Amino acid sequence: MRTQYSTGLSESEFWELTARIKDITIEHGQNPGPNMIGRPQTLDLASKVRLTLTLLRTNITQQLAAEMLAVSQPTVSVVKSQIEPLIDQALTMTGIPLGEAASARPLIVDGTYIPTGNRKATGSVNYSGKRHCQNLSIQVACDLGGTLVATSAPVPGARHDSAALTLTGWDQILADADWFADSAYTAHGAITPIRKRPGGELTESEREFNRQVSSIRCTVERTISHLKNWRVLSKGYRRQLKKLPFVIALVTKLELYRLGW
Repeated sequence: MRTQYSTGLSESEFWELTARIKDITIEHGQNPGPNMIGRPQTLDLASKVRLTLTLLRTNITQQLAAEMLAVSQPTVSVVKSQIEPLIDQALTMTGIPLGEAASARPLIVDGTYIPTGNRKATGSVNYSGKRHCQNLSIQVACDLGGTLVATSAPVPGARHDSAALTLTGWDQILADADWFADSAYTAHGAITPIRKRPGGELTESEREFNRQVSSIRCTVERTISHLKNWRVLSKGYRRQLKKLPFVIALVTKLELYRLGW
C-alpha cells in the first residue's frame, strides 16, 4: 500500500513525523520499539504511526485495520489512543493562529459539516434539515491561494453559518480583517456578493463584482475538499463526540504539515 494513499503523507513526510515521535518517546524515557505501548506487541513504531494515520485518512473500521495487520481490535484501539497525542505533540509548532494570519493577508471563510451518524443523545440539536443528517459544523479559513490556514471548533449542525461563526468566536477574530465569504456572512463584515434588491436588478458593475467575489470564494471549496480527504471528517465520524474537537485539530495540523506549514 502506498504511503501517500494510506497516510496522506509522502514517504519523506511520514518518516520525518515518525522520527519526531521517536524523539519525543525517548525524551520521555519511553522505548520507541515494539514494546513502547503496554505488553509486548508485534508492531514497531513506524507501523503504529502508519496505522493511526490510516485510520484518520481512510476512516476504515478498527476491526478491518486489525485484520489487515493480523492484530486484535483492542490493540488497534490502544495504538490509536497512544499515537494520536504523540502526533499532536510532534506537530505542536505547525500552523499559526487565525488572528495572526488575518492581520497579514486576506482570507476566505466558509462552513462545512462533519456527519456523525444518528445519535439518540443529541437528537434535533445536531440535525440539519438542509443536509438531512445529524452533523456538527466547522468553519474553515484559507488564503487567496487556497492554502489552509485554520479550522474552528465544531458547533451543532442545526445552526446557520452566520450563527456558527459567532459560536466559534471567529466573528471577533475577523472583525477588523479583510475576508471573503458567501452572503450568509454579510452581517459579520465579510466581503460578500451583492444581493439583488427587491423589485430591482443588479447593475453591470455589481454583476462584475459578484463574479470576481465568486471566483475568489470558490478557492475555499477546494481547500475544504482537500481537508475532508481525511475521511474521518467526511465519511461518518464514529467516535465519541467529545473527542471530535481534538480530532479536527489533529487533522488540521496534519493537513498543514502536508502543505509544508
